[in-house]
Amino acid sequence: MVATAPPVRHWLLIEQPGPWGPDPWRDSALPDSVVSAVAAQASAARARVLLIRRPGRTVSAERRWAFVDSRPGLERVWWTRFRDPAELTDLGLASPQGELSLSPVYLVCAHGRHDPCCAVRGRPLAAALARERPEETWECTHVGGDRFAGNMIALPHGLYFGQVPAAQGVDVAEKYETGVIEPAYFRGRSGFAAPVQAAQDLVRAHSGDHLVDSFAPLAVRHTGHEQWVVELVGASVEIRAVFRRSDTPLTCSATVPAAVRGFELVRWLEKPQ
Repeated sequence: MVATAPPVRHWLLIEQPGPWGPDPWRDSALPDSVVSAVAAQASAARARVLLIRRPGRTVSAERRWAFVDSRPGLERVWWTRFRDPAELTDLGLASPQGELSLSPVYLVCAHGRHDPCCAVRGRPLAAALARERPEETWECTHVGGDRFAGNMIALPHGLYFGQVPAAQGVDVAEKYETGVIEPAYFRGRSGFAAPVQAAQDLVRAHSGDHLVDSFAPLAVRHTGHEQWVVELVGASVEIRAVFRRSDTPLTCSATVPAAVRGFELVRWLEKPQ
């Protein structure tokens, strides 16, 4: 799972209860004019759009949307309430004006129409997490990496976790709330490119330091085909990508094996102290 967090620095979360089809936008029951307006605003803000709902599909007249900044050092969440989807046509993302929240947000992919694994493994994880953190937990549409279901994202830092058992979701959340990453299920941080995610994982495993903000990237230099030198605060490594073919289909909906990318250490340039 190492270094598989997709690159996302901004998020737009829109509460939309009810079933989600294979294409959550087309099948979400949001008016076409609203979908077009939201998509244009998200593109301008370079934000990834996810539909969210409460586990159990609780429906209320008043819904919420959030804008999340996951850039390192600028992590923030702004929440706004709405009743009419037409209110989403002018979100003001250039200067978020919603309620600034200091609480974490936990997203669990439960988009079963995208891949059944997300429902089979995601919904129990979301339900278990919601029992302890009902206000912070949401089911969401596809986040990337169906083969890692149940997938869980901790915002605002954009930390991706995969293959999280329902019984372990609360533990992952508790550690995150104290500034610690649970390494057993960690995929990577969305604000960093894959080579940085891979380098940080190597250094964390070597040092035993799993604090969220440890080993911040300083520089990345391409040194060859699929090979990089990554300089971090306190350590530097040279790594390369390796590709392997899986023996079996990777997800519930896949029918054939596929190639997967991983990373391996070439050499230490500077080991963490």
